[in-house]
Amino acid sequence: MKDESRKYVQEAWDIVKHAAEVVGSRLPGSKGEKEYADYMGEKLREIGIEPKKEEFAVSPRSGIGGLPYAGWVGLILSILVYFALDNHRLWFGMAFIGIAMVIWLVFSAFLYKPWFDMFFKQKVSQNVYGELVPEDGKYDYTIILSGHTDTSWNWKHSENASKYPDKPIYGLLTTYSKVGFGAVCVFFMVGVAIAMAAIYMGLYLQAEWAIIASTSVSLNRFYIALHFLPVITAIGSAFVIMWNDPSEENASKGAMDNATGCALSYAVIKYFRENPDKMPKNCRIVDFNCGSEEAGLRGSMNFAHVHRNDDLTQNAWNINIDSVADKEYFEVVIKDDWQGCRFDADLEKMFKETFAEMGIESKTNGCIHNPVGGCDSTPMTRAGIKSVTFAAQNPMLTWYYHTWRDTPDRFDMETVGTGFDVVLSVIEKIAKFQETNGFNGPQKK
Repeated sequence: MKDESRKYVQEAWDIVKHAAEVVGSRLPGSKGEKEYADYMGEKLREIGIEPKKEEFAVSPRSGIGGLPYAGWVGLILSILVYFALDNHRLWFGMAFIGIAMVIWLVFSAFLYKPWFDMFFKQKVSQNVYGELVPEDGKYDYTIILSGHTDTSWNWKHSENASKYPDKPIYGLLTTYSKVGFGAVCVFFMVGVAIAMAAIYMGLYLQAEWAIIASTSVSLNRFYIALHFLPVITAIGSAFVIMWNDPSEENASKGAMDNATGCALSYAVIKYFRENPDKMPKNCRIVDFNCGSEEAGLRGSMNFAHVHRNDDLTQNAWNINIDSVADKEYFEVVIKDDWQGCRFDADLEKMFKETFAEMGIESKTNGCIHNPVGGCDSTPMTRAGIKSVTFAAQNPMLTWYYHTWRDTPDRFDMETVGTGFDVVLSVIEKIAKFQETNGFNGPQKK
């Protein structure tokens, strides 16, 4: 890192350690998340920036945090099979439960839609942000630096991969085999319930295909198999139930994911606060501490919704910083596949150019996309903000990702410092882009 950066990187590192070692786990809507958000607000106040807090309701277990519920559905269906073999009406109820679970899983847990939040226990989360305006009070574009304050539930299967520190492929196989087998078992039972309900509905309607199916040798053999298959599917469903630990005590400490993001956002805004001569011309910088990212991006969704009609989302850029810890994996995240959202190409280019200029070599070639899940760049992009996510994280399912092993002793301050210098360089490129293309923002005074 640059010598002039060291002071600010040291403070960022202290923030990371405070988050993981003092505050600890910060599940969405928890006291820990609130404590850390308030802490970051106080840090802003220390440098003369008055923080703004925006509270919102969140249902932490309605999304990915509720994946064990899918396992419970698989387990319940496995048990009910033995009753349904003698009481055919049960298949209809089982099919309904299975279909409802799949719809919830697809739209809430995978696509992050808030449609099912009302059916789950709600808590209060918060966004905390502060604005640094040029000394003359004039700006016509905004750079939003964001990082999420919350942490994830402990992913038990990933944590168990730590048994193979020198052979990560073994850990991956162990994790994916358990989860994959469990998922197959759950969906198998859902499929069985739907198929049997369809057959008996067809028989009720006197459908020829149902009559033929009910008298077939294959169905009779399958009936016999259903006397022992549910034992296997019940075991598989248990693996899904154990996917994440509901205990707050065992939740991720979130040093990498994502105390580094909040810390770097703050360090950058403090840098410009103390060095106003280096502030980009006509630019406002916002430090955005985003709540409940792990609960389906609810914090960034709320921010984008609340500010959809004000100048925070007009001519705005968002550098979303999420997990800067693995020095061999500096990268820009350009897309959330499952969300169907492609992030900003101009910012992508700026980050790649910065990596090349700084001589940063990455095992991911400086660019990745999220095949599953999502990041806070998706709601920002959909709000019309030019956004990408900046990370330095092994994209594989590692033993420290979303586990209690995500602690500061696993990485070093130098990596965080490199991240600081990267962000400053990209901000310079944004400023040049704006000057080249003309200032065309809200022109606030």
